[in-house]
Amino acid sequence: MSGDTDLIKLYSGQILELAADIPHHTRLETPSATVKKRSPLCGSTVTVDLTLENGAVSAFGQDVKACALGQAAASVVGGAIIGTTPDQITRARDELRTMLKEDGPTPSAPFDGLEVLRPAVAFKNRHASILLTLEAASEAVAQLAETQSA
Repeated sequence: MSGDTDLIKLYSGQILELAADIPHHTRLETPSATVKKRSPLCGSTVTVDLTLENGAVSAFGQDVKACALGQAAASVVGGAIIGTTPDQITRARDELRTMLKEDGPTPSAPFDGLEVLRPAVAFKNRHASILLTLEAASEAVAQLAETQSA
């Protein structure tokens, strides 16, 4: 029964509220980069569109088809990503991965809202879905960096 109680705690009201209200939940018409990521374990998918101007994210859109935890992560990222730099996005991805896999510290601001997902540390089968949005955004800014340096 303890496992059921842990799962109930995992899907807290705050996580469900975030999942129900994802910022920037529509795709951009003319993004600078688009990346689609899929979690092979659960089938969750996230497609991220973004545009960079003056070294920071100026526009962001996402299509999220994921569990409530993946949706909550997308909600936090969507609410924080405008104005961030590629380095901040990559650092947030790495920090979130460390938080989930090693019970490390909360990702730094402006992505510190991902702390709400700390209860998922014990549920390794949920980690990939939670990481999808930041992984896609990190890949998108890396693609843009490659095209700008070429």
